[in-house]
Amino acid sequence: MSTRPTPTKSPESKSSRGGEPGFPKVKAVPAPHLDLIIETVIYLESESRRLAREASQRLGITATQLNVLKLLDEIGELSLSELSRRLAAQNSAVTGIVDRMVQAGLVVREQSVSDRRVWRIRMTSRGADIAKRTQVLPWDLLRGALASLDRREKEQLVAILEKVAAHVARQVDQGARHGTR
Repeated sequence: MSTRPTPTKSPESKSSRGGEPGFPKVKAVPAPHLDLIIETVIYLESESRRLAREASQRLGITATQLNVLKLLDEIGELSLSELSRRLAAQNSAVTGIVDRMVQAGLVVREQSVSDRRVWRIRMTSRGADIAKRTQVLPWDLLRGALASLDRREKEQLVAILEKVAAHVARQVDQGARHGTR
């Protein structure tokens, strides 16, 4: 089991890449704060993967398949493109995942009535049963932690996360255009 990150003591951190092309100059933030943020994100990601892997192994499916089932359980049917976006994966990779889930009887793929180019993915009764009876601790742990925040704190967290995600997306896009991905 992983241990929760704690702040590390180090001198003030400055962006070593600040001012370089593609990397905006940023105000120095004390390294312990940056370290704690980075370590916490890594901790949440690694614990999430570990717990999902353990739960999925007990069910005889992959962690990705379990995540797809939990997404569909939470949101309802999704198009292949919507599912790809939510999984942060290419359509081609998600097509393979969905193909294996169809073969396992976990989901069905149906052509949209309104747009024949669009394929909708929805759970079968077997997939829904697995999703309903399976507790995915990372989701539940994070939900519980977020429930401890008041409305204002949640709004601030969402605004900050959206800003960070947009910045990362711009850097990734910029790197892709310059062939430095």
